[in-house]
Amino acid sequence: MSIRSIRLPQLFLRIALAFTMLSAVADRLGFWGAQATWGTWQHFEQYTATLTFFLPAYLSAFSAYAATFMEVALSLLLLSGFKLKWTAIATGILLLVFALSMSISLGVKAPLDYSVWIGSAAAFLLASQKSNAKRLPDGLSS
Repeated sequence: MSIRSIRLPQLFLRIALAFTMLSAVADRLGFWGAQATWGTWQHFEQYTATLTFFLPAYLSAFSAYAATFMEVALSLLLLSGFKLKWTAIATGILLLVFALSMSISLGVKAPLDYSVWIGSAAAFLLASQKSNAKRLPDGLSS
């Protein structure tokens, strides 16, 4: 498959991953209204505490902020295409951590219902694809 033939699927995958994470952030900030899963930051912190039951309370609260920051930052990087391979790897790791935490604390059905495993696998697949960037002369890296 040529670089040209994978540009559109890569773009679609980047947008899908980014919008999925941004939608989750919008939910916890109350932007989805009655259709929300969490609806408020407090509910999201409670959910995070459930997923991170093994952490002290202050680290659980920190992980809610850290996850939100990472989701926003990685979404923006995915949309911009900046350092795409490393951004996709970081996204895959973040979603893998979510999936494992959900599986341990809520059971295997929860991450399957929210397609977290698929999101993680998609991010790792994106990382394995050839870059859309123009090739630089030998000895230089992007």
